[in-house]
Amino acid sequence: MALLMLSNLHPDTTEEQVKEFLGRYGVPPFDEIEFQEGDGTRPAATLTFLSVDAAALRQYVQRIHGVFWNGHKINALVLRERFT
Repeated sequence: MALLMLSNLHPDTTEEQVKEFLGRYGVPPFDEIEFQEGDGTRPAATLTFLSVDAAALRQYVQRIHGVFWNGHKINALVLRERFT
């Protein structure tokens, strides 16, 4: 299992848009998505990949980190698992 955080998303970004964006860069489909609105200036989403490990996900992050998408420069970061 691996967790990916995408931040600096456009506030109106949908789950379908995230799927399409990641698919364009060859990232495997995620199993869960959780949006974090925060104060609305830099919304984020945490994606859970049950069948991808963190090492493999880091390879995909190199493709999408810093990409300008939907009016924003996207930040991508593989997170450590919260619980083991």
